Amino acid sequence: MMDVAHSFLAVCAAISEAGALPYSPARDDGIALVLLGCFFLSSYVLAHSYNFLLQLGSCFLLHRDRASIFGTSVGSDVRYMLLLVLQTCVLTGLYVFVCFNAACPELVGRIGSMALLGVCVAGCIIYLCLKWLVYTLLGWTFLDKQTSDFWAESYATIIYYFGFLLSPFLLLAIYLHFSLQISVIIGLFLLGLVKILILYKWIKLFCYNLFGGLLLILYFCALEIIPCVMFYKGMTQLNDYLIINF
Repeated sequence: MMDVAHSFLAVCAAISEAGALPYSPARDDGIALVLLGCFFLSSYVLAHSYNFLLQLGSCFLLHRDRASIFGTSVGSDVRYMLLLVLQTCVLTGLYVFVCFNAACPELVGRIGSMALLGVCVAGCIIYLCLKWLVYTLLGWTFLDKQTSDFWAESYATIIYYFGFLLSPFLLLAIYLHFSLQISVIIGLFLLGLVKILILYKWIKLFCYNLFGGLLLILYFCALEIIPCVMFYKGMTQLNDYLIINF
């Protein structure tokens, strides 16, 4: 009887081990809570600043000659917009997390999904803060205050709307179990769309002649393309470091 019992337990253990599913963000309660929190945050901001967001989008597309609405907006609107910036960083970090999990699934098992997600989100926040600092310094150095305010407002508008645009693609990538290749293609498409919008606004604000357009392309590569490559390289090296040391 004892031999039969041991054999039965061994078979059960083998079945349990064979049936263990690999980690998936779709089955992670922490990821679900993050997405749910972002959904409620978006709903809250839209309920209080829907008209303000529409005004920002309209001013971005039409390029009206007017004073910056940042100066005339109330403090509550600015606070809501800061929440949208944070949400965009969280969603972008989550998308990076999904891609890195697909490329290197053993990393989540070593350091935990929430720790890796925190690293990705922190990387996005640092990247955005550095970009904003660079833009601010360049604005103080080369531009007048009105043009600098125009660009700050336009760049912030892109960030706000990018968070809303990213949300449905992120849900599809997580719960439809997109492959790494498809996730990367979608991410590059969205990133390319953002860069096109930035270039469009730069042309509207700073391009006065052909020579200025050539300089604009050089500045665009230096301020938009190279930082993205550096961000990717930095996150890849950080993941390699975590794999080796954890």
